[in-house]
Amino acid sequence: MSFEDARAHCAACIQSKLDTHLAGLPTSAISQGMSHALAGGKRLRGFLVIESARLFGISAETALPVGAAIEALHAYSLVHDDLPCMDDDALRRGQPTVHVKWDEATAVLVGDALQSLAFELLLEADLKPAVKVALCSSLAQAAGAAGMVLGQAQDIAAETADRELSIEEITDLQANKTGALIAWSGCAGPRMAEGDLGPMRVYSKALGLAFQIADDILDVEGDATTAGKRVGKDAGAGKATFVSLLGLQGAKDRACALVEEAEAALAPYGSKADTLRQVARFVVSRDR
Repeated sequence: MSFEDARAHCAACIQSKLDTHLAGLPTSAISQGMSHALAGGKRLRGFLVIESARLFGISAETALPVGAAIEALHAYSLVHDDLPCMDDDALRRGQPTVHVKWDEATAVLVGDALQSLAFELLLEADLKPAVKVALCSSLAQAAGAAGMVLGQAQDIAAETADRELSIEEITDLQANKTGALIAWSGCAGPRMAEGDLGPMRVYSKALGLAFQIADDILDVEGDATTAGKRVGKDAGAGKATFVSLLGLQGAKDRACALVEEAEAALAPYGSKADTLRQVARFVVSRDR
């Protein structure tokens, strides 16, 4: 199976898993909004979960609820990030954002419900109780006030700061806002197998930063129709990004260096990690 076929198959399996859960909910604006928010997307985080699990001898079937969980939590973060009080976006994955299609209160509740769904899915996985506790605890930390939520707060503060952030500050911000959930996804495999997280932690950290730099580049070079979201918003808002600080070519060079760093971290796994190497190349070559 080619890389793209494997990614598409994984995305379809995750969507089916999510749809099964949504089908059991009472019909309401909340369940409809959840379905809307969960439709489409790259499913990169879920794919990382499945492939990192495979690397450690955990079957895709066993890892599927974990992959679906991170996609539910990621979708919650997007629904809230799109709100007028945050990034104020009207387009996500080529569709109207939840607060545009419904209203702001519904979007807040949809995000809350998606976050709850993530932990429900983790606890459903056919794994040892201690492993499920470790997955829940680590995801709560990655998503919370020391991870993604902190990054969101840092991003909001940066918009009204009286000075431009340094490259070190931008790196720290994005390691939290974007990188924390990607890092959790890449470490899900060894965590499920109760193995060594070291190499996958290095891989995932580099991957998360490369992903964000690619996003910054797409905001400059991308097309809204292809990307499925508004582009050019960073420059319009005067935000400091990797592109504004490093220049377009400098940002591309930094992203490529991070891909090399990610690939090097996979050396202990040999050819078994080839798909994860392709993931690293994919994050900097994507057009959305």
